[in-house]
Amino acid sequence: MRKVMSAAAAFATAATAVVTMSGAAQAAPAGDSTVYGCRSGNVCIWPRGVEPFNDPHPTVRYSSYGYHNLSNQYGDHWVLNNQYGDATASLCYNYGGTNCYETLFQDDWTYENLTPINSITLNRP
Repeated sequence: MRKVMSAAAAFATAATAVVTMSGAAQAAPAGDSTVYGCRSGNVCIWPRGVEPFNDPHPTVRYSSYGYHNLSNQYGDHWVLNNQYGDATASLCYNYGGTNCYETLFQDDWTYENLTPINSITLNRP
């Protein structure tokens, strides 16, 4: 029994260390909210020509800080920064989160032509 308890304690300690070191995903605050299908802590993109208010199903959701390269996103799309804690998101012309031209602050929406956009960054506050 002592070996089982010791192994369980070691596993719990290792799991806690992995979660603590990763830090990529944001923890949702108490009472978080989903906005038209976009969970708190995410930046979401709806399909081309779809109104989020009528169809709350974003097709792209990003939840970790850093850059995210886009693919197959053409024409006008709704984009929401539903992050919290004053985290921002940037729309960038180049892959890798470079040559950014627009910053979305917390709770900001934009209706944007994503054809020339190749990446989005989620920025720590």
